Amino acid sequence: MDILFRAEHITKHYSGHCALDDVSITVPRQRIFGLLGPNGAGKTTLIRIINQIIAPDEGRLFLNNKALHPSDVKKIGYLPEERGLYKKMKVGEQAIYLARLKGISAGDARRQLRGWFEKFDLMPWWNKKVEELSKGMQQKVQFIITVLHKPDLLIFDEPFSGFDPINVNLLKKELLRLRQEGATIIFSTHNMGSVEELCDDIALINKSRKVLEGNIRDIRRQYAGQIYDVELESLDTPMENLLDSRYQVISTSRNNGLVQVRVKSRERTGSNELLRQLIDQVQVIGFNEHTPSMNEIFIKHVT
Repeated sequence: MDILFRAEHITKHYSGHCALDDVSITVPRQRIFGLLGPNGAGKTTLIRIINQIIAPDEGRLFLNNKALHPSDVKKIGYLPEERGLYKKMKVGEQAIYLARLKGISAGDARRQLRGWFEKFDLMPWWNKKVEELSKGMQQKVQFIITVLHKPDLLIFDEPFSGFDPINVNLLKKELLRLRQEGATIIFSTHNMGSVEELCDDIALINKSRKVLEGNIRDIRRQYAGQIYDVELESLDTPMENLLDSRYQVISTSRNNGLVQVRVKSRERTGSNELLRQLIDQVQVIGFNEHTPSMNEIFIKHVT
């Protein structure tokens, strides 16, 4: 696996409070990596350490297999949860100014920004003051500035906060397009639906410690728990009468013939054995293993 970024054994204390306790993460290249956790878990502290806003008490950071250096800040694009633009500056003027701070010439900045502004329906606001823009429009401007210089690593902290559903979908499409074009993204959010839509890998931090990390599909399979969703043509016979003692009926809905069954045995009996018992007695319309959502897994680890 090609690794773009990794943090090793990061620890950070504030006045007796441990914000991060021996946290390590590995971010593969050209993937969207979800950094998850409840409020106060330590996510923002880790993001600030990666951006070299603050330093860790212990631990090491690597970008492109080299120790992170202060100059590497130019290789990182960061959209913080706390937004901020100069309210009295004109939108286009400010965007060019911030792009030049990233090392882009004025001419290239103007050309690239116009393309982005047209895509995000912001061109009519180019000569308006920032304070005239809605919160959502300001966030779109900051998103554009974050990605404009095509950094090696993009970090978004709650990027959808304050957006309406249409603009949320717009940003999601852009994140997926950026990944397709080679970007590596760390994405911090509380929205588990967005995690399932966007993320390839995740790390879950709770109470300052990492409690889970890996590929999102592998994690969901790991927590599957041998539970199956079965759809029957009818439920004239109680489900318990159709199965032997290895199976437990968790829930039944007579309105639509849906039943959820758990394998009680510690040894995996396999879906074929369960299906074989049913099809000899009832008409099975649908059958699949129940894979827990990231929301279910999140709650399991933080409560």
